[in-house]
Amino acid sequence: MFAHNGHNHLARNEVENQLYFCAFAGQFTQMATGKRWTRDELLLALNLYHKLTFGQLHARQPAIITLAKKMDRSANSLAMKLSNLASCDPVLKLRGIKGLPGASNLDREVWSEFHDNLNEAAPASEEAMRQLFGVSEGSELEVLPKEGIRIRKLPHDGPTEAVANVKIRRGQEYFRDAVLNNFGGRCGISGLAVRDLLIASHILPWSQHPTERLNIRNGLCLSRLHDAAFDRYLISFDTKLRLLLSPRIKAELPQRSIAENFGAFAGEPLIFPDDAQPPEPKFLAEHRAKFLAKSK
Repeated sequence: MFAHNGHNHLARNEVENQLYFCAFAGQFTQMATGKRWTRDELLLALNLYHKLTFGQLHARQPAIITLAKKMDRSANSLAMKLSNLASCDPVLKLRGIKGLPGASNLDREVWSEFHDNLNEAAPASEEAMRQLFGVSEGSELEVLPKEGIRIRKLPHDGPTEAVANVKIRRGQEYFRDAVLNNFGGRCGISGLAVRDLLIASHILPWSQHPTERLNIRNGLCLSRLHDAAFDRYLISFDTKLRLLLSPRIKAELPQRSIAENFGAFAGEPLIFPDDAQPPEPKFLAEHRAKFLAKSK
């Protein structure tokens, strides 16, 4: 369970973090069958909440139907609870969306605990989802809004050493699903919708901004090509989210591949659903400042 005490949980040493993660994830294995929502169920619901847009929080949504069945609840019950949780979402409040009234004290408490401890809570809830669906280590769980929740075999080359830590790997899985779904499963620049060719790109680099690693608003869904260009500050976005090209890219525009993959989208706004969580402007401003500095 969360120890919500207002302190900076990132200050724990790695051993304490790992114990916290394992203990937290283990709490999800027992699901309540009564009508009262438990803390464990709410934390699973929050995992799904961040992988759907507000307009998808209804009982006909395939992913809600799939998870509700695993939780031994009705799709209506889960959809209603997700809408209750939406009333706690500060981003929705800024857009004038109130969610469904009736959030309980426990709903609000769990919301705060989850987001105050995101670097531990998100990967632990991802591990709990995997346990609930019986996902083996050689497979991954994906939330696909149009299909439901599926289990997919990973390539046989296995995880790299950089993501060998279970907590880090689960956090990356959570972030990828949440960001890709937030953008409707399409590249925000080109509209490419082949999921295997999409990357959940960090606006603020993973290594330099640990507190924002799993923040969905620190993520862009980009094709592998555009992710590489964004990561190297060859492209960025202006204050109106329009694509900017660096002088190095512009110099190569006579090349057909550069013209088709970059020139064709220059000045075009970033694409994401109307009910998506928008990228954080101050994160993009920091990326843009580095982009402009490197463009001189």
